[in-house]
Amino acid sequence: MKIRLRLIAAACAAAALCACTKVGTQPGSGGRVNSWTQPHVLRFADAQDVNTLNPFFGQITDVGYLSSMTMGWLIKWDEHNNPYPELATQVPTQANGGVSKDGLTITYHLRRGVRWSDGAPFSADDVVFSTRTVLNPATNVISRQGWDQITTTDEPDKYTVVYHLKKPYSPFIETFFSSAGANPCVIPQHLLAKYPNINNVPYNSLPIGIGPFKYLRWDRAQDVILVANPLYWRGRPKLQKIVYQIIPDRNTLLSQLQAHETDMWNWVAAAYVSRVQGIPGFSVLRQPGYSWGHLDFNTQQPAVHDPIMRQALRLATDRRTLREKIGHGVGILSEVATPPSSPYAVSSIPMVPFDIAQANALLDRDGWVRGADGIRAKNGVRLLLNFATGSGTPDTDERIELIRSWWKQTGVDLSVRHYPPALMFAPLPQGGIVYSNKWDVIIFAWVNDAIGDYSPIYDCRAFPPNGQNDVRWCNPRAQAAMMSLYGHYEQPARNQDVATVQREFVRDVPVIVTAMAEDVYAYNSDLKNFHPNDVSPFDNMMDVDI
Repeated sequence: MKIRLRLIAAACAAAALCACTKVGTQPGSGGRVNSWTQPHVLRFADAQDVNTLNPFFGQITDVGYLSSMTMGWLIKWDEHNNPYPELATQVPTQANGGVSKDGLTITYHLRRGVRWSDGAPFSADDVVFSTRTVLNPATNVISRQGWDQITTTDEPDKYTVVYHLKKPYSPFIETFFSSAGANPCVIPQHLLAKYPNINNVPYNSLPIGIGPFKYLRWDRAQDVILVANPLYWRGRPKLQKIVYQIIPDRNTLLSQLQAHETDMWNWVAAAYVSRVQGIPGFSVLRQPGYSWGHLDFNTQQPAVHDPIMRQALRLATDRRTLREKIGHGVGILSEVATPPSSPYAVSSIPMVPFDIAQANALLDRDGWVRGADGIRAKNGVRLLLNFATGSGTPDTDERIELIRSWWKQTGVDLSVRHYPPALMFAPLPQGGIVYSNKWDVIIFAWVNDAIGDYSPIYDCRAFPPNGQNDVRWCNPRAQAAMMSLYGHYEQPARNQDVATVQREFVRDVPVIVTAMAEDVYAYNSDLKNFHPNDVSPFDNMMDVDI
């Protein structure tokens, strides 16, 4: 329940980059450069839509952005991607006694005097209730990985929560109510205890939280409005209002920037970077990112079940051309999924080269025979692959057509179907496409976590509907390494586990990594003190202003 999905624009990646500023010519008031700036009001968009405002159920990145500013978290993350205590008074470690020496007990000490945005007091009752909600079999969470290691939850007093685990679980730091990744948040017992489950309650459309901002309204297909929370325990933020604009088409979003109707496009698609750099009154920040673009194979589908066939398609994918032609040179090519700037980066595995001749040789030897129409088949299975993608992403459509042109030379063709982003990333009970069996190949991006835990998306037990393993890949050596990581509470030991997972990942090819991402933000040059991190960029918004 930790890895967030991101609608892919360009698979791009992570080198140390620069920021460039363009300014308007008509100064505004209060020292602002742009006359069109609305003081203390930030408008932002990311060419996506939301299907819920409760992060229990929303896996798309913008749900995470909004939730990190509004909801209740025990742990948040600073601009250097390090954890810091939010509703907890300290980050539990073995050194400070928050994690027992055997790794089986986690203790959270909670802040006193904290109130929900409706004025009700926060206490350990809310954390225990939220934990029970995650573990309730009737709750439609994407996954209970990590949570299923909890044997009992104790509440010695109203400001202490103690988790007892079956086995050590080092990713608890992100999994148990942390803003990093697609986690559930702490929810208010006083509002939700009356329901048998929270799957379809009104709260999910306008939740009460404990962040520096609170929700005012959600006008579906239009915007989500946040306002400053005067009851936030750290004080009142400088921004008075944040407007998340629902603009699911990138060309439309570009036009909104040019018309000064939007203040920020966070995570600009690579194909648009040069264009946003030319808009007067905007700054462009480019920095190392943790997300990675990829082509996923549903390995349980007959057409892509064979690893040799997947190896051939990797050989037949010119990732360098995808980066240069569609990505405009933004990003770093990588065979592995680890961010180059992360503490768990794997740099020892080289790129597989583009080689259509070798791809054809592999398929020939593996018994895939071309038919009269040029499409290969084996044992009655034809390589006409169902390819799923999100709508409103013309740059991704261009990428798919390039892939089609290369794969067709190997006897493989595509049947492409587009889905609205909200449906693409919805939970399986709501018809979500990513977790369904309606595709052979799909394109989007994952956002890596802070410690290198790949079990939410590659654990053998995490096949949908029981988790996020949309490729349905199960590798014994990778599985053993992911389980080993759970018992390693220090990063150097975890790095060995990550390297094993990546070696098996590259060998089996359940996924083609198109490239590692770099995060690009285009924003009104009047925006101040915005310092996004790589895992939860909207965590630290107290001093941000415009």
